Formats: sequence, C-alpha cells, structure tokens
Amino acid sequence: MNQKIFIYQVLPRLFGNRNVTRKENGTIAENGCGKFSSFDDMTLAKIRAMGFTHVWYTGVIRHATTTDYSSYGIPRQHPAIVKGKAGSPYAITDYYDVDPDLAEHVDVRMDEWENLIARTHAAGMKVIMDFVPNHVARQYHSVCKPEGVRDLGEDDDAGMGFSVHNNFYYCVGQSFEPSIDLLAGEECAYYEYPAKATGNDRFDAHPGSSDWYETIKLNYGIDYCDAGGRSYHFDPIPNTWQKMTDILLFWASKGVDGFRCDMAEMVPSAFWSYATKIVKERYQHLIFIGEVYDTNQYRQYVGSGFDYLYDKVGMYDCVRDVICGHRPAASITYQWQCNDDIFSHMLYFLENHDEQRVASDFFCGDGYKAIPGLLVCALLQRNPFMVYSGQEFGECGMDKEGFSGLDGRTTIFDYWSPRSLVEKCELPVRQQAEKELAQCYRQILTMANREKIFYSGLFYDLMSANPASDCFDPRTQYAFLRKADDEVALVVVNFSQNSAVSNVVIPNHAFDFFTMPEKLVSAVDLLSGDTVDVELRRDGVFPVTLPPYGGKVFKFNVNMDKDYILNEHGKDEFPPAHSAEHLLNQVMVRRFHCGRSINAHIERKKSKMTFKLEQKPSRQDEKEIEREMNRLIAENLPVTYELVDRRDILDDMMLERLPDSAGNVVRLVRIGDFDVCPCVGKHVRSTSQIGRFELLGTNWDEMEHSFRIRFKVVQ
Repeated sequence: MNQKIFIYQVLPRLFGNRNVTRKENGTIAENGCGKFSSFDDMTLAKIRAMGFTHVWYTGVIRHATTTDYSSYGIPRQHPAIVKGKAGSPYAITDYYDVDPDLAEHVDVRMDEWENLIARTHAAGMKVIMDFVPNHVARQYHSVCKPEGVRDLGEDDDAGMGFSVHNNFYYCVGQSFEPSIDLLAGEECAYYEYPAKATGNDRFDAHPGSSDWYETIKLNYGIDYCDAGGRSYHFDPIPNTWQKMTDILLFWASKGVDGFRCDMAEMVPSAFWSYATKIVKERYQHLIFIGEVYDTNQYRQYVGSGFDYLYDKVGMYDCVRDVICGHRPAASITYQWQCNDDIFSHMLYFLENHDEQRVASDFFCGDGYKAIPGLLVCALLQRNPFMVYSGQEFGECGMDKEGFSGLDGRTTIFDYWSPRSLVEKCELPVRQQAEKELAQCYRQILTMANREKIFYSGLFYDLMSANPASDCFDPRTQYAFLRKADDEVALVVVNFSQNSAVSNVVIPNHAFDFFTMPEKLVSAVDLLSGDTVDVELRRDGVFPVTLPPYGGKVFKFNVNMDKDYILNEHGKDEFPPAHSAEHLLNQVMVRRFHCGRSINAHIERKKSKMTFKLEQKPSRQDEKEIEREMNRLIAENLPVTYELVDRRDILDDMMLERLPDSAGNVVRLVRIGDFDVCPCVGKHVRSTSQIGRFELLGTNWDEMEHSFRIRFKVVQ
C-alpha cells in the first residue's frame, strides 16, 4: 500500500453555492444551489493539494424535492412528504437519474455528472458516490431507467404485507396516516393506499414526525412481522436483490470508484455478499464503504464484501469524548484494540453530514480543539480518514436553515450556503482563522501520504508504558510510535488547553518489536521543522514540549550508520525580512511572469533583490509592488513548514539555493496558499509579524535586463 485513503465529503448543493441570502426555508430561487460545474479544474486541484485521494459527492442520485422540474419530464413531488425545500438526498425518487438541482442544463444533467467524474480523475482523485439501498422516496418512480428494466414496485402484489417477490412492504387495508400535515399548502392532501412500511422499520401506517416518514422500506426477503418475530427468505433470490445489483452496475459503468452505502446494516449481509461479488467481478477496483453502527456486526459486514466501515460508535464517539473532556485520552487505546483484527477496514472521521460540527456549540466550539484528534485519526493506523467539507475551515453549523434547525449540523434538507465555504467571508479575522486551520489540515494530511511511516508502517501504542505521572498525563495526552524501514515517528498529542512538558517512556518491548537499537538520534518535528537530539534508551524517556490543542510528530532514523542531515546553517537571519523575501519573490513572479530573484542580500536594516525582467517596470508598477506586499502582510498569512524527500520536489523549485550541507530531507516553507519554496532559514509565524514593507528604491540595467529592488521592513 503506497498511500492512505483520505476522503473529502462534499454536498454539491451546498459546496458550490455562493448565494449569501440564507433565507430560512428559502427556495432554490431565493437561496441558490451549487452545481456539478462548481467543481472546476482549479477547485479540484485545491482539494487534491489538501491531501485528499477521494471525493465523496453526496446527494448525486435524484431525490425528492419541492422544486418543480415537471417541464423536463420529472415527476413533481408532493411537499407533504418532502423534508425541507431541497429535500433529503436519501429519499431517492429515481435510481437511474441525477439531481437536476446540480445541473447547469437539466436536460443534459447525466452528461454533467459524467464530466465531473472525468475532471475528478484528471485531478488525480477517485470518485465515491452514495448508494441508498434501504429505502426510497414515497413517490418513487423512475423515468430514466434503461429499456427493459422493471420499476421498483411495478409488479408488487399490494394485497400482501410481505412477499419475497415484492419490492415494498404493505400495510394491507390501511391508508397512510402519519402525524404530519398531509396537505402542506397543497389543494389536495397526499394520499397513499395501501400504506407502505416506513424506511426506519415502521411496519404500520402511522409514522411520527421524528420517523423517516418521507421514505418507504425496501424488501430484501426478510419478513419482519412473521409470527416468530422475523424470518428470512433468500432462496430463490429476492427480486429486490437483482434490481439493486443492476443499479450498482449502472453507476459503476459511469466510471465511479466506489460506493458509500447508506444504512448498510439495515440491509441483510447476505445481499451484500451477493451484490459485491457480482459488482467486483466486473469492476475490481471498486470499493464499498458501509454505514454500520452496531459494532457487534462489524466483522459480519466486512466478511460480506465491505472494504471499509464507519467507525462511528467506536473511534468517533471515543475521540469526540476525549476532545470534549468526557473521557481520558488513554481510552483511545481500548477503542482501537476492540477492532484490532479489522482495523484496516475502519473508516475514521471527526465529522460527516449526520454529525454535529466540531466547531459548533454542541461539540467543542472551536475547530482548533480537534487538531489532536485529527492527528490521532489520520496517523494512528493505515486505515482511511474522512473530512466533511467545511471542517477544515472550522465551519460551525450554527445556522437555523429551515427544516434543519439550530442543531450544530449543516443542513442536508435546505438550500443554503455554509459561511466557511463561501469564497469571500464577511469577517476578515474569521477568514484568516479559517486559512490557518485549513493549513493545519493540509500539512497533516499531505504528511501522512508523503511519509511511508504513516501509510504503510507498523504501529506501537505507548500508553501502557506511560501511566499518570508528573511527566505524563494520560487524561489529556496520547502517544504512539510508527515505523517503516529504518524510520520511526513518535507522535504525541495534547488535548488540553495548556501547554505541557512531557517525558514519554519508550519501553524495552518497543525496541524489540521494531528491532530498534539504542543510539543518539537527531529527531525532526514534521509539523514545525524543529530538531532535537535525543538519546534512545530502553525504558528511557523522550522529552517533548506540547502546545495547547496540538502535538508533535518527531521522525528519526534508527539505522546505526545513518542519520538525517537536517538543513542546519550558520546564518544569523532577521526572520521578518527573510519572510518578506519569500513574499516579494512570489509577488514578482505573479505580476511580471518572471523567475524568482537571481540575487538577494537580506539584512535587518536594508535588503536588496534582483530579478530578470522583459522590460523596465513603471513607477506605477513599483507602487503596486509595495501596495501588494503590505496587503499580503495585513492578511496575516500563516507561515508553515513541510519536510519532504528531494525526489518529491517539483522541478521548478530552486534546490541549488540550499546550502551544501542540506541532505535528502528538504524543508519547504509555505506562506498560506500564496508561496511555497525550499528554504533552511528562519521565518516569522505569520505575515503580520513582518511589519510594514517599504520600497526604498530600484535600479534598472538595460543591458542585463535586471531589476534591483531595495527595501526594508519596519517593525
């Protein structure tokens, strides 16, 4: 395995919507809607640059909505059985169609979806889409099914409550009478006779407002109301099995790479064994992700063909409680041990469309508080990790959108535009905080797939060797080791609001488990670029200073004859001016389409840089350079580091500028999303610490076409 799977979940209806009206219960005309086209090449490239390998496009298949598309031949849905104006993406109305809300041109909506699949692949990522097997919308009717396909329920005997040949369950002799308004502003009330069983296993005609009343349950051959409680009728193969497998094959033929299967545990595992075998025989690359909450059934569903399962009741609930201070960090050990034999099949996450946002008042109120949880979930094992769009910006989900009330979740029922996903945020301070948090996510996710230690290395939990002491607090601190070849990483995280100095014991057994020698190592923190020299000894300690709500990821080499060359140099630099150098380089590259400076002397009092240009800049150009520099400084862009192998450096990065002592591990310095450059020098932590940029003067050499800029930074 040469990479971890990192999934970015997006609800296209929300993700690409730049309408900021945000009217409660607003229509699509009032509040707008994102489109497939919102995911253009640049947007997909940004998602890929964050470290994601897969995109889960949520809500692609056509589902019930109050928006009228009858002019396109799409049946109108009665609003009484639609939740919200936009409707639930899990109340499917046609398994062979895509959501018209997401199309620029409704009549070619399938083409637009196929084009998005192709664009995502071209961006270097794979496509996951929903498969909703347990239930459909009450007015399900396919108008896009292939020729010769019989519709769900088309051949049912509605006089039988259960039949293996039926696709639905029926409440014989009863009309649908839920505790909701069946009129909902319409001239005629919604009418259904006989009533069909409701999606959340309500086998009567009277679901409540908290039930999935907008859906009907699919029949996979289980009689839930048999005299003995329930009985199974899988021979001959139920008609629903064949129809649903054909639907999976239909979408697989469009080029998708996997399915996230909604409420998989509400469908018998025998069906999944049948369907996944058929689909994977034709499309061997496909993966199946199952939404399973009963931990006792995990192994059963893995055995029936699922590649990955939501570990919601397991790791999610545990890490959430640790973040909120309801459980000790040491409880993470117990949680992974519960599924140690199937850990590679566990999908970790901190958010998805069903859960409350990390930054909501109902969770922990601040996206930064989840950074230690992110480090654990992304680096603990080799299994996948998922991020819900907006999580990386600290989306708080504290809007009252309509059907979805003020509950700390981002609505799946309403037309809306989450504030963190809109291009221009109303508050610059909030915008900067979002950028810095997103950079943390990017740094951690890209590191996990850059370092073999994390995507394929061995794992060793250190908590049993580190009980509560003056030098380690298992209530708020968690530590583990990863190893691949001769490289080892020590990961220590701090769930506390206070910084801490910790002495992490590395036990004798860890040395034997990793065949690790005792030696002096130079360890580099992959998050900050800082280095420390540590004497590795059996049952010895590794001293770590932990930031609040953060962690350290120390990487070192245990080969007796090898160690890292960590790009040290002897310059006594002035960090503000050195960071200004990076900014000025990128300003010139973007404004004049030139290369980075060919000569630079960066000093505390005065600095100068020389660029090769096609022609002499005007006085107005010079003013714009100064103006742009001070604008970028005021944006307070974060300055972060990444350590990468020389072989992974892009060709256009100037490695020849590095000192001769620089080894195979190179430090990249990032200034927000504006600039990235290999560098060994000292920098500020964010651009606002640079001070004011003053352009002191310029010189133009007509013969050489060189342009020298003299500047200083004023603190």
